[in-house]
Amino acid sequence: MLKWDGHTHTQFCYHGSKAILEEYVERAISLGFQRYSVTEHPSLPLGWVNDRTLFDELGMPEHELAQYFEYVMNVKEKYANQIEIVIGLELDYLHDRQDYTDQLMARWCHIIEDVIYSVHYLPGADGNYCVDFTADDFKQNLLSYYGSIDVLVDLYFDHVELAIEQAGKLPIRARIGHINLIRKFQKHLPPFNEEHFQSRLEQLLPLLQAHGVGVDVNVAGLRVPSCEQEYVPQWFIERCNALEIPVVYGSDAHKPEQVGMYWDWYEKAVKKS
Repeated sequence: MLKWDGHTHTQFCYHGSKAILEEYVERAISLGFQRYSVTEHPSLPLGWVNDRTLFDELGMPEHELAQYFEYVMNVKEKYANQIEIVIGLELDYLHDRQDYTDQLMARWCHIIEDVIYSVHYLPGADGNYCVDFTADDFKQNLLSYYGSIDVLVDLYFDHVELAIEQAGKLPIRARIGHINLIRKFQKHLPPFNEEHFQSRLEQLLPLLQAHGVGVDVNVAGLRVPSCEQEYVPQWFIERCNALEIPVVYGSDAHKPEQVGMYWDWYEKAVKKS
């Protein structure tokens, strides 16, 4: 099994650590990783969320993208004899603003080698809101607006399905990020209908297969106290392997010490499947 961390961040992440990328890479090398994808959050359309302070933390300013790519390319060359560094981005599914993503990709796709395509936002009463900001924000601006967790789950997975379709159009290797992110605050939310939730996950499998899109087996939920659960269940990994849908471990590291966390869980899960 290739030891590959396929979802990581850098000092260009404004809601992460100021530690430089080299610190992340050197930890990955020390843990025996062979491939390391750098998948930073790019810029978002101005005003994508109403809270300007939050907006400034969600993605790097547009003018920093060139600096980011140049920096990662230099790190890639620096460590070429020790580990394969892959240059990537974590794109967001931007409902009704696909034009923004298309323009970004048209400018940078000649450099990008890897894409995580994620659903972080759902529309609320007066704009878009994060599904993973805080439990209170989720309850006040999404749950109260839609009235039930079941309705929100359906909307979320509708967006994931659209994200898969968009990811499948990219001329670059792409994976859907943390497909169960909506469960991040599950301990503070009404109970999920597990049968319905599993049904929506199962509906993703033929879409992933048809569009040639992989899955980010994101373990970040295991380190979140309000979740304490991986964002991709083991049964889903098994189904992906049976259908030859690529699955890739993702630490979603926002600090160097998070690189490689729960790799043992992932390795066991894949071997069982």
